[in-house]
Amino acid sequence: MAAATSSSANSLLLHHPLHPSPKRISLFSPKLISLHPKRLASISCAAVTSHPPVSPSISSDRVFNFAAGPATLPESVLLKAQSELYNYRGSGMSIMEMSHRGKEFDGVIKKAESDLRTLLGISDDYAVLFLQGGATTQFAAVPLNLCKPEDAADYIVTGSWGDKAFKEGQKYCKANLIWSGKAEKYTKIPPFDSVEQNPDARFLHICGNETIHGVEFKDYPVPKNKDAILVADMSSNFCSKPVDVSKFGVIYAGAQKNVGPSGVTIVIVRKDLIGNAQPITPVMLDYKIHADSASLYNTPPCFAIYICALVFEDLLEQGGLAEIEKKNLKKAGILYDAIDGSGGFYVCPVERSVRSLMNVPFTLQKSELEKKFIEEAAKENMLQLKGHRSVGGVRASIYNAMPFAGVEKLVAFMKDFQARHP
Repeated sequence: MAAATSSSANSLLLHHPLHPSPKRISLFSPKLISLHPKRLASISCAAVTSHPPVSPSISSDRVFNFAAGPATLPESVLLKAQSELYNYRGSGMSIMEMSHRGKEFDGVIKKAESDLRTLLGISDDYAVLFLQGGATTQFAAVPLNLCKPEDAADYIVTGSWGDKAFKEGQKYCKANLIWSGKAEKYTKIPPFDSVEQNPDARFLHICGNETIHGVEFKDYPVPKNKDAILVADMSSNFCSKPVDVSKFGVIYAGAQKNVGPSGVTIVIVRKDLIGNAQPITPVMLDYKIHADSASLYNTPPCFAIYICALVFEDLLEQGGLAEIEKKNLKKAGILYDAIDGSGGFYVCPVERSVRSLMNVPFTLQKSELEKKFIEEAAKENMLQLKGHRSVGGVRASIYNAMPFAGVEKLVAFMKDFQARHP
């Protein structure tokens, strides 16, 4: 029985974290077949059928990832996904292998939708869709589903993503730019009563949080169109705080910032807005097609949806979005205080009342130091701090999964860097 408890490479093969279930181990594995016959014979059945459960631990080589997206995920979620990757809950298959029409994945996607409805208080008046193509695809899908080509639609543009949505909307409706912050380099949001809306517009479109420029709506404009349809791209602040979904006709969000990996786009759409897509609408952009098939019209991004389900579960375990918002306010406060208290060494250009809790852009007074700042931060295991290529500078994305320790370490580094470069 010595072989069964040996710490040799051969017995470690049977205890590898990627083989947690005996159902997936085969004695016809090429690695096992390549063993000397006598050594293969010495491996007892006990070694194959019973072993202690793998207890994954957080690796010391994890960094603080300040990327804007794909972005950091909760370590508890990653570890759970790791433990279930090879054999999903006794199914004998990985979540990446199983049919999207099987009972296992059916349970995953239904649980994901149910938990998301709980988190955001989504009523039965809305459909929840798990789609593909990113929020960028929704720039076309929204007007195609909500408008006729001759219909007007209002757009408030507070950053690059709102601008892209407006330009795409022009292809499929009479998109009207009713306010743009471009002249002021996207650093503010207008008072809502100062913006003249078209009462005949089919919808009013906003981007809830501009990832590049760090501008976030703290409240939402009331649409003055006859059907009261407000549409929001919430990709970079989705599930970062409570939202009254009933104020919106459509909310859409790429998952890869706050709730999952890249590959899945979540659309929350009022059901009375479904079913009137323009004739030219591609099948994959038609909300009715996806609503009628419960997001399973074609093969969905199964693994990405599974990770979203784990994240939603984690958010609920933390106490829901009200608790998440408190944590995000604290993290952002620490970072903005460091910027504002630097005596001008660091500068955030965004108007204070609309500063994002998720994406914090800033520059250094001595711009020639920015490259050095980013390089030295990387050596301290703080990565992806370079600002978007269109604006430069520094940007720290501090989504839900960024721990306090990451922000505290960044702030300590900022103070030290300033002290060394008077």
